[in-house]
Amino acid sequence: MNITSELADFAANTKVEDVPYDAARMLQLSLLDWIAVGRAGADEPVSRITRDMVLSEGGAEQAAVFGTGRKLPARAAALSNGTTSHALDYDDTHFAHIGHPSVAVLPAALAVAQNLGASGEAFRHAALIGIEASIRVGVWLGRNHYQTGFHQTATAGAFGAGLAAARLMGLGAGDMAMVLGLLATRASGLKSQFGTMGKPYNAGLAAANGVEAAQLVARGFVANPEALESAQGFGPTHAGESVKAATQGIGKEWLFNNVSHKFHACCHGLHAALEAQHSLLPLTPEQIVRITVHTHPRWMSVCNQPAPDTGLGAKFSYATVLPMQILGHDTARLDSYSAEVCAGDALRALRRKVEVVSDDSLSETQARVRISLTDAEVEAEHDLDAPISLTAREERLRAKADSLLGAELAASIWDIIEKGAEPDAIGASIQPG
Repeated sequence: MNITSELADFAANTKVEDVPYDAARMLQLSLLDWIAVGRAGADEPVSRITRDMVLSEGGAEQAAVFGTGRKLPARAAALSNGTTSHALDYDDTHFAHIGHPSVAVLPAALAVAQNLGASGEAFRHAALIGIEASIRVGVWLGRNHYQTGFHQTATAGAFGAGLAAARLMGLGAGDMAMVLGLLATRASGLKSQFGTMGKPYNAGLAAANGVEAAQLVARGFVANPEALESAQGFGPTHAGESVKAATQGIGKEWLFNNVSHKFHACCHGLHAALEAQHSLLPLTPEQIVRITVHTHPRWMSVCNQPAPDTGLGAKFSYATVLPMQILGHDTARLDSYSAEVCAGDALRALRRKVEVVSDDSLSETQARVRISLTDAEVEAEHDLDAPISLTAREERLRAKADSLLGAELAASIWDIIEKGAEPDAIGASIQPG
């Protein structure tokens, strides 16, 4: 079987009872995280612009949208919600996929589930299938696809979004393959948009493209179902590596279980260092002579701004976030990253003591922090791929949701999720009020 047929068979035929507890629970946790970051990002400029556009177009009242009490057509809702939930870049990441799975798939699944009146169980199952499929496609496309300049959140994400939508529509494996084939000519997203509104918009495009392709195929649209990997297909024309192991164990081994949630409101490349340093605290600035960070070479050009003076710049700076943590600023809070914090005398003094070292013996998920003190030297390492129990993950994600939404609202949303995540209840939870 080729990847298209394997993905189509997985999406069409995986039963609810085939899903292990850990994968189902991880979906609930990522759903909470997605709602929290989406609501928190609803007032971002890219969110408002995209939302204003789809609101101005109007249309059938099918699905809820972050930041408004109105419902919009499913495709428009998916576009707006995907963009909004990636606006803060605070959503989950999968390092093997090389992308953010939830922001592409959950908006598509919720929009279609609301439109069709699907059950909470059907919504969760379709979303999980779509997320797992997007991760598998991300692995299949490989590092070369990403390094060439394509954004896997958008490209691989569109295929997962399409399969989630198709599952909710009840399409069979043959039509699932057609959805993948049609998305091969629709999926898009470039890394050249990083640092602009175009990056979160890429997630919205993935969600909307997935909904659109599934809706068209459900109406009888015919495309080339082999267009993912055929000659001149998506993989060959988009620098895909076509990793043969991408579908190994599909349906039995859930790669989604290795998803990484962000517990700090900054670039994911900084998180391993923050986790490592946290294990060495508390320390006072007066004790510290030097902080040396060893990190994978990839992050040297991404998050190594030496002396940023803005909150956005701080999110991409080892030299800023590590002193922030030592000084007691909560790196999980959005308002911790500001020009005022960057300008603080104590932070600037500590920042001059930070040295960042490129170390190709480390993976992209690892970091080592060595702190030279006036009377000793301490060191710690952390790997973001290290297992974290579901209980510990839940505790940290609920704390994150509390910080973004307030404890009362976060608790009510978690209650909705645990009681079954009915699509209309989830839709209401993403809207104001």
